[in-house]
Amino acid sequence: TFGILLVLIQASAACEFGPFPYSVTGIVCRMTKPAALLLNQETAQVIQAAFRNAKFPNITGERSMRLFGKVAYWLTNIQVNDLSIEQSEVELKENDAIHITIKNVSAVFKGTLTYGYAGAWFLKLFHSVDFEIESSIDLQINIKLMCQKDQVTADASDCYLSFHKLTLHLQGDKEPGWLKQLFTDFISFTLKLVLKSEVCSEINFLAQVLANFVHDLAANFVQDEDIRLDISLASDPLIKANYLESHHKGFVLYKNYSDVFNDSVFSPSLLTESRMLYFWLSEHILNSLASAAFLDKRLELTITGEKLQALFEMENTEVQQKAVQMIFQGTSYNDSVAKVWSLTQPQISVQPEGTVVKSLVGVEINIFPPGEEPLVVLYMEKEITVTIQAFYAEKNLILHPSDSRIEFKVFKCTADPKGNDLSIRNFLQTMISVVGIPEVISRIEPALTALMNSKGLHLFEIRNPEIITRKGYVIVQLDFSFPNHLLLDFLEKRL
Repeated sequence: TFGILLVLIQASAACEFGPFPYSVTGIVCRMTKPAALLLNQETAQVIQAAFRNAKFPNITGERSMRLFGKVAYWLTNIQVNDLSIEQSEVELKENDAIHITIKNVSAVFKGTLTYGYAGAWFLKLFHSVDFEIESSIDLQINIKLMCQKDQVTADASDCYLSFHKLTLHLQGDKEPGWLKQLFTDFISFTLKLVLKSEVCSEINFLAQVLANFVHDLAANFVQDEDIRLDISLASDPLIKANYLESHHKGFVLYKNYSDVFNDSVFSPSLLTESRMLYFWLSEHILNSLASAAFLDKRLELTITGEKLQALFEMENTEVQQKAVQMIFQGTSYNDSVAKVWSLTQPQISVQPEGTVVKSLVGVEINIFPPGEEPLVVLYMEKEITVTIQAFYAEKNLILHPSDSRIEFKVFKCTADPKGNDLSIRNFLQTMISVVGIPEVISRIEPALTALMNSKGLHLFEIRNPEIITRKGYVIVQLDFSFPNHLLLDFLEKRL
């Protein structure tokens, strides 16, 4: 009855997708067989936690014996000690499940055995002894990935225990005797059922908890303050012989702003199976994130002091000196402030040569002459188009700008009210291309790296990461090592 109810509950909670689920796919995560094998090495920790955390009930039973009446027994305070696992294997069954085989789980169960003999002629005898049960067990766990409440959930209820050894010792006596033989025969079958029920139930529970943990970890990674991504599933999780794959909507959510799209270009053929982990990102997500960052007033930069000086003194030429003198009117850099901000939402397109960012940018320079009112000495609006290539190395994000184009829309300078002096404009255009854009990029790099590290990215040993851009999408592919303490910390908190 419980099994039928469980199936009905899962069916009622299952997700419904349209006829073209890939059309709303903004993020795809593909984990290949090598990554599954690596993560399987951590399976022992989960199994050990399942055995330790299983709540074994008291086991009771009785048996009638000819001429001697009834013998009843109670096994209480059952605990697990000395648990070890010899081998764990994983196999991906296409469109079926993740098959995990765990061989030779050695465990010692300890507790108290109380037995009572109610013989003929009203003779009664009760006695309690400590017991140990040495066991050797194989486990077969078939984990199915499903969608419930728009997120991946793991069903590990298909679980089997096979016993190679189940030996009962009473009061530390390792020699066989009639009492031990008697109770071994009585309790062996019942004990196997109880162990299977409780251990498999705990494994199933931990599998679901771990699935929620991964979902929460991912949700936290793609959220910063009020800007977040909707990572609910766009289709059912996919299991192939060589990889696991999940497809997520990736809609950007920001206060009252939210976006939708239904023209995703994703296809499974866009990803290969040569690396351990793949992330596919739609161009639409990048555009929406840029829009949210613009609305949150994050696309603003203030430059003062030495940074401002470095911008305007990139080359010590007579033309540069003249232009700087005209703009700042002899005011010190320490008494000047430059503000750079995006006037409109940036437009992002992903191309094979890189990510192309186009934005209308405003620049304003204010000077604060001692004893005088602040003065705006330069204001300009320019449309900048720049191609950016991204790399990740030594736990840092690296952005390389190339092929920048600048078109002035508005230009106002107090030193040249009529705009006839082209030397100032030419100098500024060179300065923006050679120094200004790299300076802005250099501010973005550490900010994004710090943001990713605050989400725990630096805990992973990422090997040979590649960020590949194609028309309309980005692919991030990498190999990695799993931080052991991450799972241990989680299990400790869970228990």
